Amino acid sequence: MKCDVVIVGAGPSGIFTAMELLHLGSKLDIVILDQGLPVDKRQCPKHTTNKCMKCTPCRITTGFSGAGAFSDGKLSLSYEVGGTLPDLIGAEETQALIDYTDKIYLDFGADTKIEGVGNEEKIKEIRRRAIQSGLKLVDCPIRHLGTENTQKIYHKIQQHLLDNGVKILFQTECKDLLVENGICSGILYVKEGSEAIKKIEAKRTIVSVGRAGADWLENMCRAHDIAHKPSTVDIGVRVEVRNEIMEEINEILYESKLIGYPEPFKNKVRTFCQNPGGFVSQENYENNLAVVNGHSYKSFKSDNTNLSILCSFNFSEPFGEPIEYAQYIGRLVNMLGDGNILVQRYGDILDGKRTWPEELKRSNVRPTLPDAVAGDICSALPYRTMMNILSFIKAVDHIVPGFASTETLLYAPEIKLYSNRIQMDTALNTNIKRLHCLGDGSGWTRGLMMSSSMGVLMARKLNEAS
Repeated sequence: MKCDVVIVGAGPSGIFTAMELLHLGSKLDIVILDQGLPVDKRQCPKHTTNKCMKCTPCRITTGFSGAGAFSDGKLSLSYEVGGTLPDLIGAEETQALIDYTDKIYLDFGADTKIEGVGNEEKIKEIRRRAIQSGLKLVDCPIRHLGTENTQKIYHKIQQHLLDNGVKILFQTECKDLLVENGICSGILYVKEGSEAIKKIEAKRTIVSVGRAGADWLENMCRAHDIAHKPSTVDIGVRVEVRNEIMEEINEILYESKLIGYPEPFKNKVRTFCQNPGGFVSQENYENNLAVVNGHSYKSFKSDNTNLSILCSFNFSEPFGEPIEYAQYIGRLVNMLGDGNILVQRYGDILDGKRTWPEELKRSNVRPTLPDAVAGDICSALPYRTMMNILSFIKAVDHIVPGFASTETLLYAPEIKLYSNRIQMDTALNTNIKRLHCLGDGSGWTRGLMMSSSMGVLMARKLNEAS
């Protein structure tokens, strides 16, 4: 097979590259491949079985639109949230890309309501309490799609691409990049159920594998000398409390983006992906790694709010394998949960004891992840990580009274597998000619909106080059 552009991974960045090329009237022949399924066939069996069936590949993390299809679908509308793309192209250009990309989501049916705007006096009061607690409140308008609406929007986008001649190969795994003398000429791939390795020759190769492909991309970097450097790794927990505790924050901000550097280690700790009335979920990655996440629907709600608390680590020489480090910790937690997510009450952590299933049953906060295993996350998460998280929770309690209650639930492991950051210029060129890397897989973005915006930028650069 031959084409002008081959895109490895049907996540937001790859999708929006193809979308923008079509919008620009490009006549480039585009092929997208993904090891997962079309978005309309990505039903997770856990909805009927109430337990993870460990599908390979995971229905939640692979397929058209990537992990975004099963997220709560929050579009962060500020360049300050969602990654470090502004470091590469500047804040002003990044914000312009976000504003443009937001209009595309609206065209395909996104909710016109923007969360986290208005109520300025109440926001000032929340910020005052955050400052008193040693935390920073980051303002960020949010467009909430909702998990079920996110899938509908991406289904429309999928059909739009197919209707306009974009070829999408599902259940197709990229085995290798074709690189010779510092030039990429395409890829090798294999279809599910077949052992035959086939080739796609392409004038441009775009890798947009997302977090699920972090391991694969790291291997490609080593095999083909793609310039990259260790990136930040985020390790933490997902916290779940009753909606009553988070009522003020949920109504005024929808999502509280708080950042702190708590004693004694002063690592960066932040909240991420807050889901009012949401549900805790499980995602499965390669090498039998199960991590916790969260989402929320527009049409139905739980009694709880969940959000993640992530502790950032930046490693220096001689260590340069942050992904392996995070995966190792995740597997330790999985080991204690017999392959499942662990959950523990905050009060039990302070008391130095594990949590028992009977204690969860009589608590006010009932877990929304039904197969989470009650246990002791402190037996697996590093001391430094736990101390950072516990200190941060105490600080948040001054902003949100009751957040640090005995019955607050902590799920682990919450790990963000960002790839090592690929070194690129402002035109998104790597040191390998005709090879580009986008989205969360590139190490430059962390979320739907900025990843989508990076895809728009890629399309414009390709259009200019052609």
